[in-house]
Amino acid sequence: MQAPSDDLDLLIRAAHEAGQIALRFWRRDPVAWDKGGGAGPVTEADLAVNDAMLAMLTAARPDYGWLSEESEADPARLDAQRCFIVDPIDGTRAFIDGQDGFSHSLAIADGSRIIAAVVHLPVLDLTYTATADGPALLNGQPIAPTDRDIDGAGVLTYRGISDGQYWRSGAMPGFQREFRSSLAWRLSLAAEGRFDAALSLRAAWEWDIAAGSLIAERAGARVTDRRGRPMQFNSPRAQVDGLIVAGPTLHRQLLEALA
Repeated sequence: MQAPSDDLDLLIRAAHEAGQIALRFWRRDPVAWDKGGGAGPVTEADLAVNDAMLAMLTAARPDYGWLSEESEADPARLDAQRCFIVDPIDGTRAFIDGQDGFSHSLAIADGSRIIAAVVHLPVLDLTYTATADGPALLNGQPIAPTDRDIDGAGVLTYRGISDGQYWRSGAMPGFQREFRSSLAWRLSLAAEGRFDAALSLRAAWEWDIAAGSLIAERAGARVTDRRGRPMQFNSPRAQVDGLIVAGPTLHRQLLEALA
């Protein structure tokens, strides 16, 4: 079995290859269509990146399972000790719009735990990395989250979170709501302290958050589902029940404030 550091090196190489492929399509009107069923858009670039990563990663680790947003579900992954969990392009809407905030999210689960993770933004030249026994890094430099109170905190989340039904007091606390299209990048931005938290009360697909969750955890953030429980990966549903990612103080205050 490969060491997490060896697996991380493999993921970094795959992420940079993914970026090179995506940039061939970016701002060049890639063919795009809606997947239906509320699953959102997909482009020819998503599929090209997926095909390249599938070939490269499974050739290097043929005994690892495979879970990707753009691949048919393969139940064999549930029997594998280790499993790749990838989103070929996270933030596809941003990609289609020609924005620079899309990412490639690559992780490896050992059992239900993430042990190696990369979130790469090719246009912005940002590469976040972590292993289960090492530091969280951005372009090779250590990162850390903030640790502050809820009032005035910058929280990466979606507009609907402001609905009073979600909050114990009947109103959203006094944090500042911000948004980025890529969920993997939101977790990474909280990990590096550029924002104070990432929050979602919606079920999150594992491929969106697997890599970012380990990066945030190794940076020093508290990383849980919406109810404060540890996240579990490579599950049959491939979903996590929402997320709260923040420094310890803010994480506790968000959890206490939620209805």
